[in-house]
Amino acid sequence: MSDFASYAVTDTNSRGRRFPETAPQGRSEFQRDRDRIIHSGAFRRLEYKTQVFVNHEGDLFRTRLTHSIEVAQIARSIARRLHLNEDLTEAISLAHDLGHTPFGHAGQDALNSCMQPYGGFEHNLQSVRVVDVLEERYATFDGLNLCFETREGILKHCSLNNARQMGELGERFIKNLRPSLEGQIANLADEIAYNNHDVDDGLRSGIITLEQLSTVPLVAEHLQQVRSAYPELLERRVVHETVRRMINTLVTDLIRQSAANIAAQNLVTLDDVRNAPALIAFSDELNIKQRELKKFLYTHLYRHYRVMRMSAKAQRIIRELFDVFMKDSRLLPTRFQTPQTREEQGRARAVADYIAGMTDRYAIREHKRIFAVEEDAI
Repeated sequence: MSDFASYAVTDTNSRGRRFPETAPQGRSEFQRDRDRIIHSGAFRRLEYKTQVFVNHEGDLFRTRLTHSIEVAQIARSIARRLHLNEDLTEAISLAHDLGHTPFGHAGQDALNSCMQPYGGFEHNLQSVRVVDVLEERYATFDGLNLCFETREGILKHCSLNNARQMGELGERFIKNLRPSLEGQIANLADEIAYNNHDVDDGLRSGIITLEQLSTVPLVAEHLQQVRSAYPELLERRVVHETVRRMINTLVTDLIRQSAANIAAQNLVTLDDVRNAPALIAFSDELNIKQRELKKFLYTHLYRHYRVMRMSAKAQRIIRELFDVFMKDSRLLPTRFQTPQTREEQGRARAVADYIAGMTDRYAIREHKRIFAVEEDAI
């Protein structure tokens, strides 16, 4: 604890848990949070949830699970250099996608569209719902009963309307306050991980090429370094060398710029962090390069016809499952058939909880079980 900056989150300045518990022995409160997240069912299901490529497209593409682990690794490295709470940063990173639907952003967009008459669907809110309500592991409370700061870091975005319904957790959106620096780190580490690893997966899939990427300044400068140093290197190793150098550049820049931002604010307490502007940030130069990479990936990878075909099929599966369960809630598994499902609003939320908790392959199988017309599928 003595190595922490005075404005870092610690066990002593944490706002604690919703339900009081005896303090853990031999580990910190945030180590306990991390351990609960790792042992949750929602975390295990991330293994079969998509990043960009649907799970069955290939074994080597990233999943939500591998992505979350990569985010945690990057975030811990940054937190350590800035003398912040590594355990909290890791817990937020591991939990940030727990509420994500199957089929990546295509699945979220489809479920959000279905849920528009009932308040919409947003995966950050769903991640909080998972850790606050949906996990059923403990005798005396629902959810995982995580510390306030872990839950706060998971909730990266929130509309004012939703914030007003979330009590203490929603206050910062209403009062225009910032989350902890640990939460800010997890958010930017997420961005570093998915941008750079989508480059890797996009190249592995053959959808984008190194020649195309050489038009993107952030990629071009590192690709040139690798090719100059190792002119005979096979392309697969060229890709790995380039991506790891990009990550290193972004992490190094983020640490340097964030340290300067923090020093300029003369922070003393955690409340100083909350009242300051966002302090974990890239330099202006790297921020521009990051945006250029994002734009390239959006145009050449996420909107590629092969990815769009996967997305179209995924969205059809989500929409049809939602519609059939809304029409007849008796088709839902027993644990989702509660008194609340007799009312339309409660039924919609239960259906959304069920679908959001599915893996890619489970959603595909469930769709086949309900809609298949083959005799042996009945």
